[in-house]
Amino acid sequence: MKVVLQHLTKRFPSRTKKGDDVIAVNDFNFEIPSGKLIGLLGPSGCGKSTTLNLICGLEAPTEGSILFGEDDVTRLPPENRGVGLVFQNYALYPHLTVLDNILFPLQNLKGADKLTKPQMMEKAMQAAKLVQIDELLERKPSELSGGQQQRVAIARALVKMPRVLLLDEPLSNLDARLRLQTREEIRRIQQETGITTIFVTHDQDEAMSISDMIVVMKAGVMQQIGQPQDVYDDPINLFVATFLGTPPINVFDGCVKGGMLYVGEDPVMAVGGVADQQVSVGIRPEGFNLDPQGTFRSNLVRVEVMGRDTSVVSTHPASRNPFVRSIIRADNQVDRTKKTVCFSLMPNKVFLFDAQTDARIPFTWEAQK
Repeated sequence: MKVVLQHLTKRFPSRTKKGDDVIAVNDFNFEIPSGKLIGLLGPSGCGKSTTLNLICGLEAPTEGSILFGEDDVTRLPPENRGVGLVFQNYALYPHLTVLDNILFPLQNLKGADKLTKPQMMEKAMQAAKLVQIDELLERKPSELSGGQQQRVAIARALVKMPRVLLLDEPLSNLDARLRLQTREEIRRIQQETGITTIFVTHDQDEAMSISDMIVVMKAGVMQQIGQPQDVYDDPINLFVATFLGTPPINVFDGCVKGGMLYVGEDPVMAVGGVADQQVSVGIRPEGFNLDPQGTFRSNLVRVEVMGRDTSVVSTHPASRNPFVRSIIRADNQVDRTKKTVCFSLMPNKVFLFDAQTDARIPFTWEAQK
């Protein structure tokens, strides 16, 4: 089911008489392809959960429209939209068994959609098997682990085979190992069912690992849409560049003079097609090559060996981060007796941004190939 959002805006009235309205979602335009898993990504308060609530009908938009396929569902009640919603806190009925929790949405169907008991049981069993909890059907939610409760919540959302599945930070209450396992299960389930799925999270690792496309939001405004790797490799502005990536991108104050990029006082690489100006410089941690003759110099703090990679932690007077983190191959040996470490830079991992607007500044680097 294709989902189309057209000029979607949501304003909340100010709590004070003289205050301005709070714009949670601002002129959101996006077409979600049928059968894809889309990650809505951004920091807390960026409007991603409000966008989800607008799609499912828990909130009414101030402006704009929502289409499921060719159907305008903007003013349609949530129960008539054909959506399945999984909450962050699971929202299971504690007095009901797993089976009864899954059956509950089917028991409330009316009219032509009403099912017989055998039909409901068959659908509930199919949903339980899909999320691999068919051996836990007689348990109560209090007898389940967090991961098992999340699977029950997903089964309950899937049992009616919704047109659109909405997941609102479904992994936030799980520990790190279980989060990894459960997000892989969500991807498997989505691929098996082919249901268009919208996954809200503030965790960029989650969004990038399982999404077909990601939508990065800030302060209610969509910043960038694209395939996860494309957005990572080609961020449109400084916010997107800093939000995506673990460890985060290193940011420096710099300037361009005569086609040469300076970080601090050091000329580090040629950047063609850029006028002389002050810039913000972003360098991905994997964009450093250990090189005794390298033009980028920083003050060595420590070296962290992480198996196949080594993390070189240093400081630089032009850095906006407390530390500069450079990821190099573990077989590269850093001279820990020296106070300074030198790198050459990978041009495709270096990004320039306007010092005033934070917009991306393209440059050419043929001479660096």
